[in-house]
Amino acid sequence: MEVIYGLIPLMIVLGLVGVIVFFWTVRSGQYEDLEGDANRILMDDDDPLLPENKDKKEDKRNWPDAD
Repeated sequence: MEVIYGLIPLMIVLGLVGVIVFFWTVRSGQYEDLEGDANRILMDDDDPLLPENKDKKEDKRNWPDAD
């Protein structure tokens, strides 16, 4: 029973810390672009038709161990 007297203030402090961290992340803009990372992973940077990627693709083909 005596442990509860120490755990209740600890739970309240941890809860307040969690709420403060949540409000800090909202104010700093952590949740503004929720779809940006999801769409960015779908973008294809290895398109061989792009001029800057064409040279990279040809270099890989000249390596003896590449298929």
